Amino acid sequence: MNVQDLSEPRAGSGDAAPMAVDLRGIRKEFPGVVACDGANLAVRAGTIHALLGENGAGKTSLVNVLGGVYLPDGGEIWVHGTQQQFHSPADAIAAGIGMVHQEFRLVPTLTVAENVVLGSAPRYLNMTQITERVAHLAATYSLDADPTRPVWQLSVGERQRVEILKALWRDADVLVLDEPTAVLTPAEAADLGLTLRAMADRGRSVIYISHKLDEVLTVCDEATVLRGGLTVAQPGSLTGVERSDLAQMMVGEAAAEVQRPAGQPSGDVVLALDGIAALSDRGFPALHSVDLYLHAGEIVGVAGVSGNGQKELAEAIAGLRPVTSGSVRLLGADITGASPRARSRGGLAYVPEDRLGVGLAPHMSVVDNAVVRSYRAMRRGVMLDLRRCEDFCKSLVERFGVQVGRLHSDVSALSGGNLQRLLLGRELTGEPRVLVAAQPTRGLDVAGIAAIQEHIVAQRSAGVGVLLISEDLDELLALSDRLIVMYEGRIAARLDPTTSSRAEVGAAMAGGGGGGT
Repeated sequence: MNVQDLSEPRAGSGDAAPMAVDLRGIRKEFPGVVACDGANLAVRAGTIHALLGENGAGKTSLVNVLGGVYLPDGGEIWVHGTQQQFHSPADAIAAGIGMVHQEFRLVPTLTVAENVVLGSAPRYLNMTQITERVAHLAATYSLDADPTRPVWQLSVGERQRVEILKALWRDADVLVLDEPTAVLTPAEAADLGLTLRAMADRGRSVIYISHKLDEVLTVCDEATVLRGGLTVAQPGSLTGVERSDLAQMMVGEAAAEVQRPAGQPSGDVVLALDGIAALSDRGFPALHSVDLYLHAGEIVGVAGVSGNGQKELAEAIAGLRPVTSGSVRLLGADITGASPRARSRGGLAYVPEDRLGVGLAPHMSVVDNAVVRSYRAMRRGVMLDLRRCEDFCKSLVERFGVQVGRLHSDVSALSGGNLQRLLLGRELTGEPRVLVAAQPTRGLDVAGIAAIQEHIVAQRSAGVGVLLISEDLDELLALSDRLIVMYEGRIAARLDPTTSSRAEVGAAMAGGGGGGT
C-alpha cells in the first residue's frame, strides 16, 4: 500500500476538523545520534491518532518535545493554531498537553483523589469538594475509579485510569499515551478504548503510541509513521488499511508473521514443577502450589496481568528465587536447591524480563556479556584468551543479527532489540534443553519482535521445551502449544490456544477461571 493512501481522513472525522497539534520539521539531536530529523505530526481535534514506528524511529523523542521534556533543535510546535515554545513540562501542561507514561507516577499510600490533585490543587484543600469533583470527572468519561480508595489497593488498569484522571484534572485536551495497554487484560484494554473514544467525541485529542497494530486499527482514527527520525506516512484515515500495510510502512518492507509449526508431537517431560511456592521481594506469598509440566518440542505460554506471579515463577525455575515448598525437576533431576550455574550446566537457558541488570551487565562490554556463560571455555591457562572471546562474540553477533558498533563498548549503548538478540543468542549458544523466556519481545518493534519469535519457534522445532512468559496475548495465542493463565500466584486456567477465545483468556486473567487441559 502506498503511503499516500493515508492522506484522507476517516469518514466522520471531517475534512475541516482543526489541528489540535501540528509539529513541523522537528529536529532533536543527542550526542552522536539524531533522534528526529525534520519529523512532522499533525493531529486533528477530536481524533485518536496513532504514532507508529520501530524502536529508535523517534516516537518518544517527538512526544517528549511536545510534552516539554526536550527542547527541539529545530522546527515548530503549534497547539490549536498557536505557535508554542515549551521550556519545561509545566509549559506543555499549561497549553493543554497531558502525558500518560508507561511507568505510572503515583503515590501508593495516597487516595485516588489525592493523587489526581497532587501538585495542582489549591493551597488550602477541601477534600470533600475535591473528591466529589474527581468522582464527577471519572463518571463523565466512564473511568471506574473510587476517589476514596488508596492507590496501593488498585489493579494496574485502575492505576492507569488515575493517570488519565490526573491529565483531565489539569484540563488536558491533548492526551499522549505510551504503550497504554501493555499491562492490561483484554477487557481492560477494551474499556480503555471506549474511554478514549468518549474523550474524542467530546473534542479532546489522543496521541496513541503502540506496537500492537491490530489494536491500533481497532482504536485509532488516523496514523503517522516515523522511520529513522523522519515522517514516512502522513496523517490520514485508517479505513481500509491492513495490519501488513502498517508493518511495511514501519520497517520499509513486508513483515512476516511468525507462527508455531503445526502438528509436531511433544516429547518427554523436560521440566516439572510440583506444588512450588515462593515469596515476593517484600516477603509475601507470591506463588501458591504451582504444578507445571513442560515437554520437549513444545511452547507453553504463560499469560497474566503483570504482578500475578510470572516474574517469581521464572526466577524460581532459574534458581534466582528460593522455593519455600515443592520441587523443581530438570530432565528428571531434582534441582530444587541447585544454583543458577548448575541449572545452566544441566540444560536450562533463562532470558529474564530485566535485560539490563539481571540479563546483561550494563557497564560491561558486548564481548564480556557475550562470554559470561562460557568464559571457562575461553581460557588459556588461568587467563582469558581475548582473541577467542572476540571471535566467539563476532560469531554470536552475526548469527543473531545484533547490530553493534564496537565490540568493546558498553552493552548499555545497544537498542532494546539488539540487547534482546544478544541476550537470547548468548543463552542459546549452550544448546539448552529448556528455555525460559520472560517478556522476550516487550518494547520491541515489528522487526525485532519477528526476529525473536523466529528464534523461539526454531528452538521448539529443535526439540527444546520453551516456557514463554508474555503479557502480549496475541503472541501467546500465535506461538503456544498449550497456555496457562496465572492469577494471584496460582494457575487460574489451562487452555488450548488453538480453540480458546481472547475473551476466555481475558476472563481467566481477571480471575474468572477457565477450563481446558
